[in-house]
Amino acid sequence: MQIDVVVTGVLDENCYILKKDGKCLVIDPGDDYPLIKEKIGDDKVIGVLITHSHFDHVGALRNFLSKRSIKIFKKSMVEEEKEIEIGPFKFIPYYTPGHAKDSVTYYFKDDNALFVGDFIFKGSIGRCDFPGGSYVDMKKSIKILNNFPEEAKVYPGHGDSTVLGEELKTNKCIKEIM
Repeated sequence: MQIDVVVTGVLDENCYILKKDGKCLVIDPGDDYPLIKEKIGDDKVIGVLITHSHFDHVGALRNFLSKRSIKIFKKSMVEEEKEIEIGPFKFIPYYTPGHAKDSVTYYFKDDNALFVGDFIFKGSIGRCDFPGGSYVDMKKSIKILNNFPEEAKVYPGHGDSTVLGEELKTNKCIKEIM
């Protein structure tokens, strides 16, 4: 699976474009639809995955909603921890509230990749002081990280990607909770 990133909007949100066999999934179409469309190229979009509904992660979603052939995945539309297969892609959604009450992490087991939105970051975790955020929920969600291999690549909603094992060992916020 090819993973491309488009940094969008005033908050530098990471929109991910996953490509395989001429098809693609878009994760968190934050803004700047023309840039996202350019990165998609000739591949056919078959789904959009939303990690949470904060404005910086869904600004360009409206551009995909009018296309009936595109499936939209968000908290209210997925069954937690049940594998979903769409085209050549397979992933498992995990409910990970804390930063937002509708936060979802998507795990692509075949590629050992976690798309976490603002759940965790390289060296930090998502803020819990926004409406719908909860540090109590974040503490519960952090424990879910034990379900994944330490070699899993973590793709956050902002900033650089990282490796789960590195975060478990060095991320002070995660270590305090674990």
